[in-house]
Amino acid sequence: MYRFLFALFCVVLLWACGGAKTNTVTNPPAPTPPITPETPNTVSTYWQQHVDYKMAIDMDVNTYQYKGKQTLVYTNNSPDVLNRVYYHLYFNAFQPGSEMDVRSRTIADPDPRVGDRISKLKPDEIGYIKVRSLKQNGLVLNHETVGTVLEVDLAKPIQPGEKVTFDMIFDAQVPVQIRRSGRNNKEGVALSMAQWYPKLAEYDFEGWHADPYIGREFHGVWGDFDVKLTIDKNYVVGGSGYLQNPNEIGHGYETGTVNRPNSNKLTWHFKAPNVHDFTWAADPDYIHDIMEVPNGPTLHFFYKSTLDAERKAYWKKMQPKTVELMQFFSEQIGAYPYDQYSVIQGGDGGMEYAMCTLITGVRSYGSLVGVTAHEMAHSWFQFVLATNEAKHEWMDEGFTDYYSDAAVNLVLKQGKKNPSASAYTNYVYLANSGAEQPLTTHADRYRFNQAYGIAAYSKGAVFLAQLGYIIGEDNLKKTVKKYYSDWAFKHPTPNSIIRTAEKVSGLELDWYLIDFAQTTNTIDYGIRSVEGNTITLERIGLMPMPIDLRVTYTDGAVEDFYIPLQMMRGEKPTSATIISDWAWAYPTYTFKTSKAVKGVEIDPSGLLADVNKTNNKK
Repeated sequence: MYRFLFALFCVVLLWACGGAKTNTVTNPPAPTPPITPETPNTVSTYWQQHVDYKMAIDMDVNTYQYKGKQTLVYTNNSPDVLNRVYYHLYFNAFQPGSEMDVRSRTIADPDPRVGDRISKLKPDEIGYIKVRSLKQNGLVLNHETVGTVLEVDLAKPIQPGEKVTFDMIFDAQVPVQIRRSGRNNKEGVALSMAQWYPKLAEYDFEGWHADPYIGREFHGVWGDFDVKLTIDKNYVVGGSGYLQNPNEIGHGYETGTVNRPNSNKLTWHFKAPNVHDFTWAADPDYIHDIMEVPNGPTLHFFYKSTLDAERKAYWKKMQPKTVELMQFFSEQIGAYPYDQYSVIQGGDGGMEYAMCTLITGVRSYGSLVGVTAHEMAHSWFQFVLATNEAKHEWMDEGFTDYYSDAAVNLVLKQGKKNPSASAYTNYVYLANSGAEQPLTTHADRYRFNQAYGIAAYSKGAVFLAQLGYIIGEDNLKKTVKKYYSDWAFKHPTPNSIIRTAEKVSGLELDWYLIDFAQTTNTIDYGIRSVEGNTITLERIGLMPMPIDLRVTYTDGAVEDFYIPLQMMRGEKPTSATIISDWAWAYPTYTFKTSKAVKGVEIDPSGLLADVNKTNNKK
């Protein structure tokens, strides 16, 4: 059983993991954020920090070392005076004795991609980012590297509304591919460059988020990126941002005569507007294909020419399906706001990034479409709706799973009645296992990797699917579109989605967020008795829910009933017969039908996450 469940967890991980309209467009306008919505903290007007990066990187593809210069303009939009700042130095995690290394060797069910591999890295295989100098408006700063975080004492406090410029020089080394980033992954991709630069930590209404990199995912500050990458001229580069100099680069990007400098290296110049991350990958054997989405962005595909003929055929066959996926997500959630998206072979499974994804490419066709769907859906739920994944990972992974499962069901014509059915199965297992922790648990603080995976992906997907059960499917669709519209280019919190649902449905829903996301209370309703035309139901679990009920009469007729939850202060739209409210504190509920009853079923749709279905039919 454990092996099966651990394998299930690994499958979940592999499913997850984070240019221009045409090649002639080199600098399209930045996406325009919508009107600022209501504040997530109810205390002050919503605000968020802003940072603009200019970086020049010189990569040595023989030593896997690179030198960087970074100019960072930071705008303090907070009402607070800042006396310190923090940078993430993610590559420092790939060193023996790091927190990521030790955690992987001490957790009961380590990610097999990591295991004890970090502990065995040699000096020329480790990752590091070493800050050589750092200045604030020209003044030299004191700083200390503490694991994967750079602690910086400011020369002068940053006042509310003030902009400051930080100038940094740094050296770095790309680690052997272990987790997400790295060199020479198992499929031979030379460079998978995610979280590769000194990245300013986020500061928001909750304070600093300078979390160490132990194994989970990321949080970043919105801004514009201007990146110049100098690398061996034989390497093809793809990633975040729009290429500014295609005629110097070639490699499938050129729009006319290619004017390459007489040098062994080329400088690729990218601009990425209004993003909170910048990722790239490079390999001398990349094939670069381009496909246009009608009335949508340009899709770029990078995959190795060394793939066997069958796998290369899958990559070709997957491309029109990617067009369909982009159209599906834009229709169901909201318009994709950039002019480019890239699917790039690299990394260690599948991982979302700004305007792109890194995925492993040696897969079946179905798996290739599935992982592309999942990572692309992240473009909405992480790279436009930028939740803090250390605290609210389920809002990204779970919502992404919900929509990617629906998308794959459509484009591969799977014909599933409930595309999220497997998420329900996984969640119910976890809820009954004794290993569940609340969704409020910090992502690094789960006792088991498996518990994290099921909570983030499956329970997060069930949260959204079950919200449709509570407020109605049409209201769910309206809720997600409004949530996206209101919170695009911001940092929504759990309250953001539930308040949106309340405004759309007119119902009170705080109880749902509290019980399902902030506790491990479970849903368990049962049929206690059926006597003639009298039905008695019972609430066994602690979590309240409204109840959909199907009654079959002795004459063969069928009638659907809806029992509202009193604390919702209303009902969802339904064609069922609405009967009196059920107040949560009452453990039983009895009502009479108009005819003698043959059978009763709780939740015929299967969208109620009841942890014990054995008592749901009689």
